[in-house]
Amino acid sequence: VQLVESGGGLVQAGGSLRLSCAASGRTFSTYFMGWFRQAPGKEREFVSTISGSGTIAYYGDSVKGRFTISRDNAKNTVYLQMNSLKPEDTAVYYCAASFGMAARRTEYDYWGQGTQVTVSS
Repeated sequence: VQLVESGGGLVQAGGSLRLSCAASGRTFSTYFMGWFRQAPGKEREFVSTISGSGTIAYYGDSVKGRFTISRDNAKNTVYLQMNSLKPEDTAVYYCAASFGMAARRTEYDYWGQGTQVTVSS
């Protein structure tokens, strides 16, 4: 499966962005989808994951209550709604596909190229 992220950009602290990740292929609903992020000089960090049906989701502690993951299987797309953004949310955001619910990057088999999110103070 090929993944293409979009929706990144520059936003002021307290603002919102919605990231999208479009997937190729006809089996999108069978994949668990995740979002990770990587800031300069830091390891790639788990942000959120969602089940194939979209009914189960988990979030990293640093984004819980501010970010919401969702998916539209008819459009082969997963979204990340990011509210109340902080400068520490600045990173390249990646979507990824896995065959199971996972929070570790090593459990994801497919990755997008990433989209930059910059939050100014």
